[in-house]
Amino acid sequence: MARHSADSELNGSATSTRRSERFLAGLADASQVTFVSHVNPDPDSLGSMLGLAHLVETRLGKPTRLTRDGLINRAENRAMVELLEIELTPVEDVVWQPGNAVVMVDSQPNTGRHTFDASDSLYAVIDHHETPGDLQDVPFVDVRRNLGATCSLVTRYLREQDIQVPTQIATALLYGIETELDGYPREASPLDDSALLFLYPLADKDVLARIRNARLPHPYFECILQALQSSFIYDRLIISWVNDLPQPEQAAEVADFLIRYEEVEWAFCAGVHEDRLILSMRTVKHQGRAGELLRQVVGKLGKAGGHHRRAGGMIELPSTAPSAIEDIQAELRRRLLKALHIDECRGQRLVALREMLQNLQT
Repeated sequence: MARHSADSELNGSATSTRRSERFLAGLADASQVTFVSHVNPDPDSLGSMLGLAHLVETRLGKPTRLTRDGLINRAENRAMVELLEIELTPVEDVVWQPGNAVVMVDSQPNTGRHTFDASDSLYAVIDHHETPGDLQDVPFVDVRRNLGATCSLVTRYLREQDIQVPTQIATALLYGIETELDGYPREASPLDDSALLFLYPLADKDVLARIRNARLPHPYFECILQALQSSFIYDRLIISWVNDLPQPEQAAEVADFLIRYEEVEWAFCAGVHEDRLILSMRTVKHQGRAGELLRQVVGKLGKAGGHHRRAGGMIELPSTAPSAIEDIQAELRRRLLKALHIDECRGQRLVALREMLQNLQT
């Protein structure tokens, strides 16, 4: 039975063999290696897939395939794919052939964050999240929850194998780590910082600047405006409800923005996208265990998980009628206040209604 690996363990057993060697050895008989990740892949998952594909192609000479589960909508993420020319196959178009080994990165099976089922051919899970997945019977498992980014782990594999890292891949890995460590407090281990120092001289700084400063579409600003108008403060918690979320990734962007408000320690955004409620949480508290807290708050309503400082989740909506959405919002608000030991109270608007009306009249 495969288990989550600690720093000195692999698949639950102590080992002196380098993990990259164990990973490669298990792929010896594979005819092709397909990399998958979570829905709406982010820079950490994209960089991890690209780096591992380079490892497999260089050391084993086997063909690889990178997939995309869902769309990539965030402007920076789209820029990363376009500028680095990352070829992605929609996961629904993949034909799963015998002999094809599947490697899941930056995620774990059966966490509610996938639209595919490749359990029969899943060879490896390489991740850094606290979200508990079904790892039973997965031949190779390397889940390091003390790391800030999966790209850091992949960089370690490449360095263990003494493989030259091309500019394209170094840039992807570096940006993947940057996005995971962004914000305060930093969730970085010595391995994360070592990976950054190794990759920086190899990366294309101009491309990185273009990715970081990607142009933003009009719906982005509409979403931010809606989020600000529906943000309420409860002591040290701010909650934002977005009833029309243009893209699922924007819930995280709203939470990232609101957590910088000087009077709060926790920011939570819940937005309706199609028939789902997309959740995102941030905290400035050291060892805040945001992933564990959000998982407790969501409970059986849906799926959630994450890290100390950031977390995300999703709830399938039985109905998108306004009354049904309001009921779920009220329940989530009640659970959040209870989990954070905040007395039940009426929220104070971040932007006063009077000011909103005045702005509309001018």
